[in-house]
Amino acid sequence: MLRSQAPSWGILQKSASFLVRYGVLILFTAAILIPILLAALGGLKTTGELMISPISLPASPHWENYAGILQGQIFWRGFTNSLIIMIGTAALMILSASAAAYVFARLSFKGRDLLFNYFTIGLLFPLAVAILPLYILLRQIGLLNNLFGVVLVQVAFGLTGNIVILRGFFRSIPRELEDAAYIDGCTPFGFFWRVLLPLSRPALAAVTVLVMVVSWNELFLPLLVLNDEKLWTLPLGMMQFQGQYQTDWALVMAFVTLSLVPTIIFYLFAERHIIAGLTAGAIKG
Repeated sequence: MLRSQAPSWGILQKSASFLVRYGVLILFTAAILIPILLAALGGLKTTGELMISPISLPASPHWENYAGILQGQIFWRGFTNSLIIMIGTAALMILSASAAAYVFARLSFKGRDLLFNYFTIGLLFPLAVAILPLYILLRQIGLLNNLFGVVLVQVAFGLTGNIVILRGFFRSIPRELEDAAYIDGCTPFGFFWRVLLPLSRPALAAVTVLVMVVSWNELFLPLLVLNDEKLWTLPLGMMQFQGQYQTDWALVMAFVTLSLVPTIIFYLFAERHIIAGLTAGAIKG
């Protein structure tokens, strides 16, 4: 009798575990998708309708909200500025982080581990901690109200985490491959440029995608650095729909939804690169 009940009990346990796992995943998915859906629907309402019934379907969809934003200059100007900052940040980050990670991963010198531990301390300091001295420094070197000022600060505060990611992958490259490259006449820089970087494309792709997504969604730093409305990025563009006494929330919702579309499309195409790159160096850290 006991033997006949054992298999059914095991099946019940597996079913319960399955339901719990997928129930948690469904809750997390809903927590992410419902705000996006509400924002998209809010862009199809009037501000009055949005204030009265924010979570209901629009009585009569106002597609002119989206059409007006796409036909205006605010969205495309912010899109261009965000694109320039994103590409500049990603390019400078890859160059600097890969070079530093190569030094910490493949070159032996006295105090290397101590210096690397010093770099990792940067993970403990968010941007908000250094906001005042950062503003003073940018003003002194003339990078306020300058897109490159945003790029430079984003690279500086994101450098530590990306060095850690790339260092783990660089260390997983077999030492025998490096020795063979040196025997063939490669210099340390030649090995880095011709061998290590081509082999590290998954990790480089992951870092590039993460940097681009973070840069595209950044709000606080452009708000600090950029004063001219013509230089505002997409996250700052929604402030142009706010007046002194009222805000057109329907247009804000439409603007936010349109701003999310490039990020979502980009992430869907780059998801596999993120997963492959972040797990590629996990064998040998």
